[in-house]
Amino acid sequence: MSFEVPFTKKNLDLYLRELGKEYRRRGKGVHAELILIGGASVLINYGFREMTYDIDAISMPPTVMKEAVNAVGDRFGLPNGWLNMDFMRTSSYTPRLAEYAVHYKTFSHVLEVRTIRAEYLLAMKLVSGRRYKKDMSDIVGILIGQARAGQPLSYEKIDKAVIDLYDDWSRINNDTRTLLLKALETPNLEELFSEQCAEEARSKEVIAEIVQKSPGVVRENNIQEIIAAALEKKK
Repeated sequence: MSFEVPFTKKNLDLYLRELGKEYRRRGKGVHAELILIGGASVLINYGFREMTYDIDAISMPPTVMKEAVNAVGDRFGLPNGWLNMDFMRTSSYTPRLAEYAVHYKTFSHVLEVRTIRAEYLLAMKLVSGRRYKKDMSDIVGILIGQARAGQPLSYEKIDKAVIDLYDDWSRINNDTRTLLLKALETPNLEELFSEQCAEEARSKEVIAEIVQKSPGVVRENNIQEIIAAALEKKK
């Protein structure tokens, strides 16, 4: 779920702080857990993303949390569902994610916010593999971030994460896997990152053009093929 509202690490922490206060009032002190995934997890763990338009999360318990999320959204003029807890319907979701989440911050003594460990976050990005989003550049960006932190990710470590979460590589398309192998071999990850950012921008433009000319043609199950065909035609 995407909204044209930019979230930065600074304002995300502000909203989470307010969410902690709101949940504490509504949850009567009961401990809650929020696991930030996708772009939000990238945003708070790495420096290559200045903002994201997607705040996806897994919440336990979900009911009272949704009420608190809506209250904070109303207070700050955010769209309904600004914190998307419907992530469980997506292809990269697995109930095993909670096993590989690490502590980020605790707000108002009741709301623990966690994020996904690097190799598992990368595994999720491999499964998503969307050329029109930030998945491809995020894959390269995470590798850069880990290398700079002195904790580089090897293929073996990534492979283990994929197996731990999804049992095998069957959910990962060939283009995404090829990108990963290229990224692990290239001596210039920054250049590859820039290339992926540029391709994502082109893909987004292609989709916008098609949606404008032929509304209803682009769907979730055909968007990757449409982008590939349109980019090939432009060549």
